[in-house]
Amino acid sequence: MSNFFNPRAPSAKNAPKTTADPALQPWVEKYRPKTIDDVSAQEHTVAVLQKTLTSANLPHMLFYGPPGTGKTSTILALSRQLFGPDNFRNRVLELNASDERGIAIVREKVKNFARQTPRAQAVSSDGKTYPCPPYKIIILDEADSMTQDAQGALRRIMETYAKITRFCLVCNYVTRIIEPLASRCSKFRFTPLDSTSAFSRLSYIAKEEKIDIGPQVIDTLIATSHGDLRRAITYLQSASRLSASSNPPTPILPVDIQEIAGVVPDTIINDFARVLGVAVDDDASMDIDEPKSSQKSGFEPIRKKVKYLMREGYSATQILAQLHDLVIFHPALDGRKKSKCGLAFAEADKALNDGADEELWVLEVGLKIYKAVS
Repeated sequence: MSNFFNPRAPSAKNAPKTTADPALQPWVEKYRPKTIDDVSAQEHTVAVLQKTLTSANLPHMLFYGPPGTGKTSTILALSRQLFGPDNFRNRVLELNASDERGIAIVREKVKNFARQTPRAQAVSSDGKTYPCPPYKIIILDEADSMTQDAQGALRRIMETYAKITRFCLVCNYVTRIIEPLASRCSKFRFTPLDSTSAFSRLSYIAKEEKIDIGPQVIDTLIATSHGDLRRAITYLQSASRLSASSNPPTPILPVDIQEIAGVVPDTIINDFARVLGVAVDDDASMDIDEPKSSQKSGFEPIRKKVKYLMREGYSATQILAQLHDLVIFHPALDGRKKSKCGLAFAEADKALNDGADEELWVLEVGLKIYKAVS
């Protein structure tokens, strides 16, 4: 029934807003930085962007760096601080270029939004005052996925509507952005999060969610995510749900994080290294079901160990990546031995990318390492 016949029915303007239940929200979104100050570890970028909040003079920007380092979160937080919640919708256009990356999207959606004159500043509903500068912001996420033609068309739009529209290109690989486009932007490099910043943020989230985890678990989260905070938060949420699924809740252990991340447990990699003749200090092999290998090595023990790894379903790429780090950073191996092992890893990587048999190449690398270190 319409509002005309039912005066008690709420109008569209006064209708209550639907909000997502925080308990069902991904933690990556729940703990996404709300302000520039909340962004972790990117001190130089934050310091520069803080000044734009006082001057409201924003150039075209190019954010680049590895995934999960805060690129999209930073520009979204900046936009909210510039325009406030009321003007954010009509002043900011966010497009994911991996989905919408053709020249047609640039000519239609981007150009139409860029040419619109910004509306006059409205009074904020939350009672706060925002700079609300006289321009709009277009965020092109994953801009390195855009075609060359689309990037070329974007170059002209950036020039034509520079007075009323600012562009922020977000990408992982800056080399895939054409030079004429990159030269029109101020570049901001986002670096992988250092261990201290990641530890602090993960500890804060664990405290907020009332999760009892020790420093070893957080260190494992950081090690398995390789500086990608988004990935680490996702692993933590998955581990929390897994822990809460049992009654009573089970404690979260480092091995649980490794299982969720698809990483081969350190005890298994260390045991494999021992079979290959690489000395490993950690003797925690008792933690796994498979008995600790004897120190006697050779073709047959190595073949059996490789069969065990493949039977357990571990990825050959993951096994070799972890074995690579163990061997290359081993303090007791000299440069000559490491170089021979490195060549074996390189050949295996090329073969596996070409679709070679995983078990044969793990065996091949194992035998070459055994020969190099013995």
